[in-house]
Amino acid sequence: MRLSAMSMPQAGSVNFLDSNGKPCPAQMANILLGTNEPDIYGSCMGDMFGKCTSHCDTQVDCPAARLFPTDEIHAQPNSRGECNCWQYSHATGAGFWPLAGCQASQPLPKMWEDPGCVGTVMQNWKQTAQLAYAKGYKYLSTPLVAENLDYAKSFIEHACGCSGGQCSCQDASCGCPVYVGFHFYAYDCMPEGTGGYETLQERLDATARIMEQYPFVKGAIINEVGMLNCASEDKNPICVPDSGRYPANQQKDHSCPTTEDLPHGMASFINGLMDRIIQAQTSDGRKVVKSLSWFNANQDGGVYNLLLFNSDGSLNEAGEAYLSACSRWRGR
Repeated sequence: MRLSAMSMPQAGSVNFLDSNGKPCPAQMANILLGTNEPDIYGSCMGDMFGKCTSHCDTQVDCPAARLFPTDEIHAQPNSRGECNCWQYSHATGAGFWPLAGCQASQPLPKMWEDPGCVGTVMQNWKQTAQLAYAKGYKYLSTPLVAENLDYAKSFIEHACGCSGGQCSCQDASCGCPVYVGFHFYAYDCMPEGTGGYETLQERLDATARIMEQYPFVKGAIINEVGMLNCASEDKNPICVPDSGRYPANQQKDHSCPTTEDLPHGMASFINGLMDRIIQAQTSDGRKVVKSLSWFNANQDGGVYNLLLFNSDGSLNEAGEAYLSACSRWRGR
């Protein structure tokens, strides 16, 4: 929940060092996104994805997960669903890990029940926000929640000093997020049948209500959007790949097949979600979604093949749909 001065590039800088220590030719934006998925426990990436949902409390009986397993026999977590996720792999989000100053072993998903933990997280956040502002960042987002928009709302109210509908802090200079960050994934190539579109609409409506209650909030940044390759899991949106009705390992190109929900496969899903995003607005006419990023990966992190390009660099059908939908959105 807190970054160091060395790990935070200057806003607007070019050729900053990426996470691998290599120069990146892009220009760093002036918005700092919050921490990743603190509202769920998440899972360890690699050969235990969906099965290892906690770090080990002790190093006894603590099998190591591997991000890139070298054989076809995948390791398993211990009987408590724990594994060594730090040595050869990493977790999907911050909710997987403990935090000094918080009582629970995995405190962040339920931190609002622990006032001491809330105080620790907010103190760390304020320090990060001060550093970001000093480095030229003009805007902050809430944590990038996996599913719980109430979590994002509570974070705004604590970070911005809100009481009785009034907030003492309303911009980055004092640590106030003005963007709501969240993720959205549908399941098993059935966005209608498993309630995916309904879930997206609920998150859009929740963001609109936050914007209406706190007008300084500018809108939503949905920085992960895609389709999970598993059956729907209501309690924790982390699942075991290939466990649904349409497992990716049995589909052409490991993508969504043509179904009643998706007559054009993944392209239909893209059009369906973009229709809802384009239409989402507050009661006073402000657009809810300000930015969206498709999870452009192939079976990484439990998703289907979500690539928008063919191997020769040309757009595939999903890519064509994404380009067309973004053009529609820009024209509104």
